[in-house]
Amino acid sequence: MGGILDIETKKGLIAANWRLEDIGEVPFFIEVGPFHGATREYFYDDDAEIKWAEDFSAKREGVYDYGFPSIKPNKGIGIVAAAFGCNYRVNSEADPWITPLIREENAGDVYKLELPDPVNNPVYQDAWKRLDYLQSHSPIPLRVVNVPSPLVTASLIWDYTSFVEATLEYPDEVHALLDKVTKATIQYIGEQFRRIGNLYGVSHEAWHIPREVGIRVSDDPAPLLSPDLYREFGVRYNARISEAFGGIVVHSCGNTGNVVKAMMEIPGLRGLDFTIPQVSEWGKIRDAAAGKTVLCLRHNYWDHETGVRVDLAEYSKKLLDFFGRKGLFIQTSVPAREEAAALGEKLHKALSR
Repeated sequence: MGGILDIETKKGLIAANWRLEDIGEVPFFIEVGPFHGATREYFYDDDAEIKWAEDFSAKREGVYDYGFPSIKPNKGIGIVAAAFGCNYRVNSEADPWITPLIREENAGDVYKLELPDPVNNPVYQDAWKRLDYLQSHSPIPLRVVNVPSPLVTASLIWDYTSFVEATLEYPDEVHALLDKVTKATIQYIGEQFRRIGNLYGVSHEAWHIPREVGIRVSDDPAPLLSPDLYREFGVRYNARISEAFGGIVVHSCGNTGNVVKAMMEIPGLRGLDFTIPQVSEWGKIRDAAAGKTVLCLRHNYWDHETGVRVDLAEYSKKLLDFFGRKGLFIQTSVPAREEAAALGEKLHKALSR
């Protein structure tokens, strides 16, 4: 196996892959350990976040892949909803739990919502203080603070279980909410770019995504919508974010095959980021997107069926064979550092020419 790539070489190859150039190897990233979220242990403790990033980097030393050190500011995917006034509860299991403000019985209250001040809102100020502290106490570059799509934030502000029904029964109110949320999201992202001096990439996840790509958003409600509903309530508002930042990468968990064609209609789309074991019909993704835009296909060890042992290298090669190498990125993970180096060698052999 060749030597470990230096960071500048990795950046150059990653950027070329984003341009859909053939770089000879499908870039891949191996995370080590369980999901790292905005849990109580990290939400209030900046030093713990730095320590986690340092430990994570140490676990990956000697691993051949296309990752390099970064710090996840970690304030949870509900941050914009919280800035609009939703109560949030920090917990030890996942990102903060969000209490919605809107339900069917008070749908008209969407018109009363005020845009949060991107500088002085207390929820944002907490995030900005974290960015300042991380940058002043560590040389490790920063990912952006969690970036939810307008659909994600709207589905947190409006009770999630009734939100999809509301797109049919209260479309005017849903559009009014999404319009406000989109304006707020653009302001929120822009403020981050003004504040982060040592930027790792335009995602809160582990992949380095170059600034010129635009911004990556999490759009998890997408699979719950029909293609036409996603065009109306997803494409329309993601397009505004794409225009504001020169491009967009859309992530979604779940069975996204139903909406992938509609996602491809987002102006300025630079890539799609899917948790691929959750997609039942890979052919829909390949036919709509493979070779036309970047595909970031994630299969962490916990994404596979519980109790079934999956050969992660073999599964990754299966992805390459099915989707082709043009614009393909693969992200996976292992529970412990001992497995990471061996997997890196296997993936290097499987994914390079």
